[in-house]
Amino acid sequence: MWTTDEIPDLTGSVAVVTGASGGIGVPTALELARHGARVILTARDADRGRAALDTIRAAAPGAAAEVRALDLADLGSVRAFAETVDGPLDLLVNNAGVGPMPRRTTVDGFETQFGVNHLGHFALTGLLMPRLLAAPAARVVTVSSDAHSVGAIDFDDLALDRRYGRFSAYGRSKLANLLFALELQRRADASGAPLLSLATHPGMTATGIMKVGVLTRPLNALLRLAVQPPAKGALPSLYAATSPEARGGQYVGPGPKVLRPSPKALDAAVAARLWERSQELTGVRFWDIRQHS
Repeated sequence: MWTTDEIPDLTGSVAVVTGASGGIGVPTALELARHGARVILTARDADRGRAALDTIRAAAPGAAAEVRALDLADLGSVRAFAETVDGPLDLLVNNAGVGPMPRRTTVDGFETQFGVNHLGHFALTGLLMPRLLAAPAARVVTVSSDAHSVGAIDFDDLALDRRYGRFSAYGRSKLANLLFALELQRRADASGAPLLSLATHPGMTATGIMKVGVLTRPLNALLRLAVQPPAKGALPSLYAATSPEARGGQYVGPGPKVLRPSPKALDAAVAARLWERSQELTGVRFWDIRQHS
């Protein structure tokens, strides 16, 4: 079984981990820093960000880590953060996310789960693409979920104005994450760009994504017994981010082990259409990886 002891020496590499102020983001950033990477943690809440940074520095004295502000629900914040990243970027972990909630909208008017989980990370990855392609062998790891299998992309109702369900909206956002990760790898492969894009499923983990309060009392009790600690939930992301055995286009789940996504996540036509719509909605057009050769 793969463990963090197998993470290679990352000295000299630079990593960005979104949502690193809680959940699996903290152990993800910690292990990257512990193994020598310079890690930029992002946090929407400054106090939580500082607390996470203190945790990492206490566990890994001398770790090269810092925290910067990023709110994925605000494309202005995404652009402002991206401008702070200079030099080659070896690793981007699109980890942040929100879970099932009543219908809300982002600063830019997008349904929140789709806007934060997918569009915010789509825009961030696009804005950082020149930095990623400046690295010799960059990786982009996007955290999805097995909930993607119940999601559906309705291009006639991306705002979910006609029908909204908090859990179906969450599944849709996770499906979008997986479609994006696989399409990014297709485009990198077509151009010969030295980039690996992988998606992960952490498994049922004790994080803030799933608010147990929305469930019945018996289900809450079962959920608390079933969930794993964040350090274990971070293993798929860490494997995808660092293992020499990892391959672009893989979907890595608990174990860690490579999983097969649902057929809907493998629909290249839907992925390409979602890519184009995401560019239109965010105003972010990727540095043309198709011509990177």
